[in-house]
Amino acid sequence: MAIPPRTTTPGVYRQYGQQHPVQRVGPNVTDDYERWYTEATPSNRMVLSIRSGINSEIAWALDRLYRLCANDQFILKTIPGLTDALFEWPEWYATEGYLMAEQYRLFAMPDAEHRKRRHALESIFILRNSATNEPNAYELANHFRTLPLLFNALTNLHPDTDMNVEFVLNAIELLQAISLGVILPDPASNKKDPLPTLLQIAGHSSNRSLIISALTLLAQLLSNIQNTRRLDSNSPALAASVRYLPLFVDRALVEASLNYLYAHLSHPPMVKAFLHHPLMPSTLRVLVSFLLSEQVEETVNVDISAVSRAIPATTVVIPVHDLTKEELETLVSMPEPQRCYEWMKIMFIATPDGELTQVDFWTLYKDAFTPFADRHPVLVASDVIKNVNVVFPQAQAMVLPGPPQRFVVRGVDRRKNTEAAPRFKCLWERSQCSASPFEAPGELYDHLLQHLESSEDPEPPCLWATCPLPSTSKQRLRPHLLTHLSSSQPPAKHPSQDDTITVTADGESYPFTDPTKRQPPPLRQTNISYTRPVADPPSAALTALLIIRILFRSSFVATSETAPRVDGEHFGFPGVVEDDEGDDVVEDIGGELEGERRGRRAFVGVRRMMEDVRMKDEALMSWMVEMVYAAYDGLFRS
Repeated sequence: MAIPPRTTTPGVYRQYGQQHPVQRVGPNVTDDYERWYTEATPSNRMVLSIRSGINSEIAWALDRLYRLCANDQFILKTIPGLTDALFEWPEWYATEGYLMAEQYRLFAMPDAEHRKRRHALESIFILRNSATNEPNAYELANHFRTLPLLFNALTNLHPDTDMNVEFVLNAIELLQAISLGVILPDPASNKKDPLPTLLQIAGHSSNRSLIISALTLLAQLLSNIQNTRRLDSNSPALAASVRYLPLFVDRALVEASLNYLYAHLSHPPMVKAFLHHPLMPSTLRVLVSFLLSEQVEETVNVDISAVSRAIPATTVVIPVHDLTKEELETLVSMPEPQRCYEWMKIMFIATPDGELTQVDFWTLYKDAFTPFADRHPVLVASDVIKNVNVVFPQAQAMVLPGPPQRFVVRGVDRRKNTEAAPRFKCLWERSQCSASPFEAPGELYDHLLQHLESSEDPEPPCLWATCPLPSTSKQRLRPHLLTHLSSSQPPAKHPSQDDTITVTADGESYPFTDPTKRQPPPLRQTNISYTRPVADPPSAALTALLIIRILFRSSFVATSETAPRVDGEHFGFPGVVEDDEGDDVVEDIGGELEGERRGRRAFVGVRRMMEDVRMKDEALMSWMVEMVYAAYDGLFRS
């Protein structure tokens, strides 16, 4: 509450200005703010709490470290004494505390022992999390208490016990972080050896997390050249890796299996022994299947269509001009050769590309004027052909070499009617029938039969347009009439057939002059579809590829030809062959040749699958190509 200022001030006092409160800087004690607890001093509260022996203080300190250990800025060596303090509880549990836990498998442990076990789990968990930071991993790898703790934990504790699973899992993952320089002890020595426990976990445990951790740690340990002496061709971890490899849906388990297989088979004696393994062919097939399942592809479409054009299949055919009744009456009474001249002007036109046979000229002239030859004589064929040059000076009669020879007139063509003929128009009486066009071919055929029946001649000729069929019986003439209807109606077409026709783009027209000489047209649209990899395979697939490559190099060993023997007569001439007293027998030491044969047969069995593997990287793809070619060559060697 503000106090109102006095109106008068005593002489012994001086009035001051308004005073502002001083803001003192204190520690930030909000939740998750840990700077106050990470001071780099020997009297750090968390270190003192862990060493105090007071359960509440220990629980508080470990809870704070829970939050700090996953931070990249948390460095163990910056807090003096913290690393040694964290080792105390896990060392107690790995040496003697586990014995108490085994006594209470079915019942709860006493409170005091339960709190100790809880502190040990929390301490090793903090060490495990902090080891994910490189400075902390280096600190723990060089600490003299780290390996004894981990080796004791993996040697003394039974991993199948529920009380020990969490502790063993943290111990394995902590050892993974520092495994780069770890050298396994000699089995003949009395030192603690974690390898049997790791192999037991990988080969026989039912805990997925323990199996993955054990396989990963074994792959790291056996990648060290000084630990390869501990490899065994009958290792339980090898059997487990082969057993779990087909579980593609479990990514973590498959990657752990692949990593161990690669570490195991990178040692030449182990890969030679694996070629004799009964599951080697199926393992190779699973590895190739994994490559196929991991590749990501995209479909690419490439248009390689040639230049073409499409025209309607149904065309309006403009018929050639035939003499009408009026034109014929006008021409018949003309004297020759004037009649021939006028006839040619009506029936033909000058066309540079046109061509007609001389027989066509003579046949058209003869059919038109022979019925009137008794009153008006007709010209002979040679005169008709000569008259072409009179009417059409640019036309030329010539003989084209054969065989057979063709007598043609080039430069003229038939005149076309200006209007298209009706579809079903009767052309009887030399196109002079006055009947109206019909709606269907059946109606036209019935009409033609009426013309035929009305004829009094027992053997009449065909009077359809310019048909040259001579006189024949009516019985044989009836089916002949159907030949004139086929061109008047379109042929039947399949429902899937298009309404257009593809022709080349060089000016080809339709209908074709000679369909038998038509060049095959290009496809209207030609697309090539293929798949290509989008990206390189992930790390797990690359590991599988490396394993396949190791098996390939061990199966297809380059065998060199036997060098020529150095003797006095044939030195330097390998072509000279001498007869030996006995055949050279190649000794199969350790079954290596049989193993190579089994490996080649396995690659022959998966060659079809390897052909489907696609990789973006050219070097990796060249590996696959080499293995596919070698697999086909192996057909004759296996």
